[in-house]
Amino acid sequence: MASRALSVWQNRKVVGLLVRRDLKVKYQNSILGYAWSMLEPLAMACVYYFVFGVLFAATGGARSAPGGPDAPGGYALFLLSGLLPWMWFSTALSDAPKALITHAKLITTMKVPREIFPLAIVQTKFVEYLLTWPILLIFVFSLGGQTGWNVLWLPLAVLIQFAFTLGVTLLLSSINVLLRDVERIVRILNRVLFYATPIIYPISKVMEVGGIPDWFKTVYELNPLVGIFQLHHAVWYPSEAPDAITLSATIGGAILVLVIGYFTFRRLESAVLKEL
Repeated sequence: MASRALSVWQNRKVVGLLVRRDLKVKYQNSILGYAWSMLEPLAMACVYYFVFGVLFAATGGARSAPGGPDAPGGYALFLLSGLLPWMWFSTALSDAPKALITHAKLITTMKVPREIFPLAIVQTKFVEYLLTWPILLIFVFSLGGQTGWNVLWLPLAVLIQFAFTLGVTLLLSSINVLLRDVERIVRILNRVLFYATPIIYPISKVMEVGGIPDWFKTVYELNPLVGIFQLHHAVWYPSEAPDAITLSATIGGAILVLVIGYFTFRRLESAVLKEL
């Protein structure tokens, strides 16, 4: 594994070329260009803000949330701080099954580690995530959002999410070459994970519901995405920071997914090359 990682590092310029090519192709015929990477999450934020921040708040439901109307920045900042990193994961998840198929000619002709193609997908979506930060900062300054030492949660959240997303991408990209139904399954999974993760609602809402059994709440907290998005929210709302158990499960889960994704990718590599 160490030798392959070194090989990927030695071919980092190839990864950079793939990232720049993907970004250029995506926005080259667009009038607004990279601004589209900001407009999509902003549109989603407006929709969810109207439903949960306006309609739901009218019944008093949003006031108990850490990002409720009474909190610094209000629900809008809470919502956006979850939606932006979700767009990074969601778009990477959607493109993951096609990571190898769309580069079939390059894979069969270039002598480079095949891991760079899934890695390029994750890095491309990460760059697009960084391009959305001006929107978040505008909301922070205009709504009076505050942060302090809890801003240190951000690099940890990004690092864990990158590792988790890369593991998922490695896994799905290799399996989908051999089993094309994966791409359809991912479309369903993408939507399920969105509502099963505390992105547009605080985790306290799930923990406070009396009709949900305790074992389900425990399983829910063990989902690495839960801790990842708690960390993203905790940058602006310290009360959202995960406890030690959830944080440990998040870090351990991300590492486990990365290891499983990598070894599955390596094990299926010869079969994938034959199929391509």
